[in-house]
Amino acid sequence: MPEICRFYGIVIKMFFEDHIPAHFHVEYGSFEALIGIDTLAVIAGKLPPRALGLVMEWAALHQKELLLSWQNAKNQTSPGKIEPLK
Repeated sequence: MPEICRFYGIVIKMFFEDHIPAHFHVEYGSFEALIGIDTLAVIAGKLPPRALGLVMEWAALHQKELLLSWQNAKNQTSPGKIEPLK
C-alpha cells in the first residue's frame, strides 16, 4: 500500500484497486481509520481527537489531490505524494 503523506506521526496511505467509496487509510500509533474523500467522514476505525483533527485539516486542504491520487491508485498507477500539514 503506497504511502502518500506523513506528518506528526500520522501516515496516510492508499491501496491499489481499493473498494469504493473513495477513501484513504490513516495510521497513527496503534490506531487506524478509513476516511472518505468526498465527505471527509470516518468510514471505519478510530483516531484520537487531536490526530483526527489534524487529518481532517490536511484532507480539506488537499481534497482535489486526494481524488486524483484515488483515481491513479484505482488504475494501478502510483498515487503520488501529497504535501504534509505544516
